[in-house]
Amino acid sequence: MSSAVPLNLGITGSGAADAATGKRVLLAEPRGYCAGVDRAVETVERALEKHGAPIYVRKEIVHNRHVVDTLSERGVVFVDETDEVPESSVLVFSAHGVSPAVHEAAAARDLHTIDATCPLVTKVHQEAKRFARDDFDILLIGHEGHEEVEGTAGEAPDHVQLVDGPDSVDAVTVRDENKVIWLSQTTLSVDETMATVARLREKFPKLQDPPSDDICYATQNRQVAVKAMAPECDLVIVVGSRNSSNSVRLVEVALGAGAKAAHLVDYAREIDPAWLDGVRTVGVTSGASVPEILVSGVLELLAGHGFGDVQTVTTANETLVFSLPRELRKPNPAGGQR
Repeated sequence: MSSAVPLNLGITGSGAADAATGKRVLLAEPRGYCAGVDRAVETVERALEKHGAPIYVRKEIVHNRHVVDTLSERGVVFVDETDEVPESSVLVFSAHGVSPAVHEAAAARDLHTIDATCPLVTKVHQEAKRFARDDFDILLIGHEGHEEVEGTAGEAPDHVQLVDGPDSVDAVTVRDENKVIWLSQTTLSVDETMATVARLREKFPKLQDPPSDDICYATQNRQVAVKAMAPECDLVIVVGSRNSSNSVRLVEVALGAGAKAAHLVDYAREIDPAWLDGVRTVGVTSGASVPEILVSGVLELLAGHGFGDVQTVTTANETLVFSLPRELRKPNPAGGQR
């Protein structure tokens, strides 16, 4: 198999498949938890330590079954809306963000709220408010019904139109073609987003770009790593939940970049052994809301089927860390909070 990205770029390990079996695993790096997810999960854990169970969380704190189930066992109660939370209780807003109306509903019930919204999502919220103040039509590229889209659109409902992919562009209308800007859901495929932008620009030539890239750095990095290894892969396994937008996109990216097959699984036990028939190279990655223990389980299962040689495909090194919400930061012995 040939690759647009030479195999020896970014790949560490033996450099060849296991001599005995001819099988290998290419393991994407970066993968798994991003800074925003790490912050959100730790926010709930710290809230449990500080306030005790039950702690309420609106929607899923992140889109991962294992994370949600594990926190539920520790006394976290996940709800769809604020009116399900007893008055004066502690409520955490998920990493995907919420609209001003949700904040107001929580205040009306005297809820003690802790905001675990990813700072990168908050940035898009601020952009929506800014351009609404300047009376722009805001074309929000994203998937209908996703919590992040609902939260962002709720910042300026009179100015925001959802654009759910290139095929929906024909239905878009604006008041003034000189004052149109696009924003996007942070977890989309870069390629998908730019295809939609291209269609929008054909219709609205003066369409303005956001002041900075809205696609999350972690989403981009995980897609780049998959693109690098996919042409070499007979099969790509993406660990992630089906309601995780960025995990679903990784499957699409793998197939688009040349993988012969790609599947999304929450747990190793969901892997069908038939997928491995005739396979020599398996790519493994995970979505931005996936703990590493789930990837380890997949690697163990693959090793049991002869895929014991694991080579890492490294395309970026992530060092970004976000501070916890102020009310949950622990005192720093050197002074201040951390």
